[in-house]
Amino acid sequence: MTIADRWLLPDGMDEVLPPQATRMEQLRRALLDLYDRWGYDLVIPPTVEFLDSLLTGTGTDLDLQTFKLTDQLSGRMMGASADVTPQVARMDAHSLKRSGPARLCYCTTVLRAKADQHQGGRSPTQVGVELFGHAGLDADIEVLRLALTGLEVAGAGETHLALSHIGIYRALVHAAALNAESEYALFEAIERKAFNDVDALVARDVRDPALAEMLQTLPRLYGGQEVLDQAREVFAGAPPAVAAALDELQALCRAVTANHLQAEVYIDLAELRGYQYHTGMVFAAYVPGYGQALAKGGRYDDTGRAFGRARPATGFSMDLKLLASLIESGPRGDGIWAPADDRATLTQAIAHLRAAGERVIQALPGQRVGPREQRCDRQLVETNGEWRVEPLA
Repeated sequence: MTIADRWLLPDGMDEVLPPQATRMEQLRRALLDLYDRWGYDLVIPPTVEFLDSLLTGTGTDLDLQTFKLTDQLSGRMMGASADVTPQVARMDAHSLKRSGPARLCYCTTVLRAKADQHQGGRSPTQVGVELFGHAGLDADIEVLRLALTGLEVAGAGETHLALSHIGIYRALVHAAALNAESEYALFEAIERKAFNDVDALVARDVRDPALAEMLQTLPRLYGGQEVLDQAREVFAGAPPAVAAALDELQALCRAVTANHLQAEVYIDLAELRGYQYHTGMVFAAYVPGYGQALAKGGRYDDTGRAFGRARPATGFSMDLKLLASLIESGPRGDGIWAPADDRATLTQAIAHLRAAGERVIQALPGQRVGPREQRCDRQLVETNGEWRVEPLA
């Protein structure tokens, strides 16, 4: 191994340096304060848990993403957390056991065995909220609005919000009574928006002509909010769950357009991301210049069933590292520069300023780097035996 190789990081693992680290910390505090004002309590899940807890219920899809290791104390297999949501679901169901709605938030670094286009790097700092115990649309509206508000706090301007509802596809394939193999093939074709493949699979496997037309049209229903009106015509004879899902999407659109003018709503009724995980509405928020969603979320009811307490749930997550890059400017110059001097009067003045919340950097003997490089915009100057704070020249 060469000396240069010693400084290499594994693919997808990144270090955070100034000024990004400072931006991340400022944003972390701003977001957690925002969530607190909305009534969300902070939780800190463990970095490592037993696998049968991490990969239970909604966590089963995370198996390939989870780094695994053996606990030297018990001999049981453990895993590094690749997604906070299953952990928070366990905390709600098993540790907290609150009655009624429970609002929880978190901010922690997770570790993933591999990265993909939806999840970014392998060590994202995941920040988000989960709302347990309420199955109504109001809970979905709340987390959706909170996600958009968080993006605004992070500095996002124009936002493109993609909305969908897993219940539409789920109701249609249930009515079609497809076997597992046929359903998987159709699911995969719809996800790719491979219209010809979808048409061929539906023609082969769906006997009801009306239902076949609905499934063939589903991947073609995407665009602005007018798509919902088109969908009501196409799915006029669909199971009642489809109409209910369209009503929910309509209400979500109204809530967004009424409160978040910078957000442009995009509907894609064939967006099936997290199909095995989500049970209702799903959303992803994009910002121009970024190829991946900055916020992802949706409804995932009964997530705590595997922990002995089934609860409706809805929430979202974001990558703090990615959010911090929305504003590229460095932290403002807000420090006070103190000279290299060991007099007691200066030491006391510095201590007083720091106790008051000021950032004070004292020069070291022989230091050549000046106050500007240390983010200082003021300095301590002795006048008539007293130390005073003055602007830098």
